[in-house]
Amino acid sequence: MSLRFSVLASGSTGNAFYIESDRTKLLVDAGLSGKEMDRLFAEIDVDPSQISGILVTHEHSDHIKGLGVIARKYQLPIYANEKTWKRMENSIGKLTVDQKFIFDSYSVKTFGDIDVESFRVSHDAIEPMFYTFHQGNNKVALVTDLGYVSERIKKTIEDADAYVFEANHDVELLRMCRYPWSVKQRILGDSGHISNEDSALALVDIISNRTKRIYLAHLSEENNMKDLARMTVDQILKERGIDIEIHDTDPKQATPLYRVG
Repeated sequence: MSLRFSVLASGSTGNAFYIESDRTKLLVDAGLSGKEMDRLFAEIDVDPSQISGILVTHEHSDHIKGLGVIARKYQLPIYANEKTWKRMENSIGKLTVDQKFIFDSYSVKTFGDIDVESFRVSHDAIEPMFYTFHQGNNKVALVTDLGYVSERIKKTIEDADAYVFEANHDVELLRMCRYPWSVKQRILGDSGHISNEDSALALVDIISNRTKRIYLAHLSEENNMKDLARMTVDQILKERGIDIEIHDTDPKQATPLYRVG
């Protein structure tokens, strides 16, 4: 048994995550155009028509831009909580009734041989939620778009084999950037995004001996850099005796499929 995943795209301009087993293929979000989504699937040699379903985290455009296009083109079912459905329906276009499914927060749905657990995060969307993926002893956690990492989230995602985890900004770069103060306040607030340092401190509490790899995700193009994010997280982890592989993600290029298990 094994899980394989790729961060198809991650950043403020678009987000998509793919995970598969031998029996099941799942997509989380489709925040790029339909054409770009097809290009990213081709990069990892995946046929999108074989996807079992699309899971939605929240209604922001960098997570649903290509959702309706991909779902209609390949006749794929979409799963989201009820509030997210109501908020995004006008943005994704017409779908058939048999493409619309409810996936409540704090619940588990089984897709083939993958159990998907949903959990709420603090972000300025109507009811944002993210996911952990379980298959036997294998566990992968996807966590971005949150202003802080609560103890409940830590308990849900702890002890995973791999993490795709937000490291949105460097605080000093954000403070000095050209954004209006109201936008800076939003990003720094409890319903915004977590910094490189806060990302590392949360990871210290949740990773275990079984954790093999961390992907730093949703980096701000204005207020962060891949090298800076990686260096900051790596330094804080090593100061606490943790030495682990840290990988970049990109807003336009898929990461190679990585196997867990």
